[in-house]
Amino acid sequence: MPGPVRRPRRRLAQPREQVLAAAMATIAESGLDRLTMAGLGREVGMSSGHILYYFGTKDELLLQTLQWSEEQLGARRRAALARRVPVRERLDALVELYLPEGRRDPRWTLWLEVWNRSQNADDAARDRQLDLELAWHRDLVALLVEGASKGELRAVDAESFATRTRALLDGFSTHLVVGLPGLDRQQVVRHVGEFLDEGLRAPDA
Repeated sequence: MPGPVRRPRRRLAQPREQVLAAAMATIAESGLDRLTMAGLGREVGMSSGHILYYFGTKDELLLQTLQWSEEQLGARRRAALARRVPVRERLDALVELYLPEGRRDPRWTLWLEVWNRSQNADDAARDRQLDLELAWHRDLVALLVEGASKGELRAVDAESFATRTRALLDGFSTHLVVGLPGLDRQQVVRHVGEFLDEGLRAPDA
């Protein structure tokens, strides 16, 4: 997620959106350990019972917060991918948006928590989580197909290549958000760029 998450300076139009924005800001400032129904209630001027009315459980709150966060980022991704620049540049833009900024990145912190909790989630919740994954996958596939059709990229099995690329990004992203030593974001961007160049460079490039 580019840049820090800031607490909204004004009340948002819908109570649900107020809670989701406050939840994301709390994760950014204090981490998931400080995210409680009571604390969110104090932030937005609601009782914890009122928040439970909207979300029911903390698992549901986290999943809806992730969905809300991805909606915001999705708008930025669509704008970046709609630019009239070579496909390879748009692939780089997608990678930049996908990767965490670094250790304790709030969006990726939330992703990891939702992934962990989804082991015990019902099928409906897991399907909603999958939808978030597939939004990135579809955009990546579309870029690969477009690049091949224009001769800018080597023709590949777009579905398979996109799956491998996302697995690479997920692995690197986990290392970055956990803050394991020996690997920084600049190095990750270079590694991913090399992988894309090796796999997609057009024969006459």
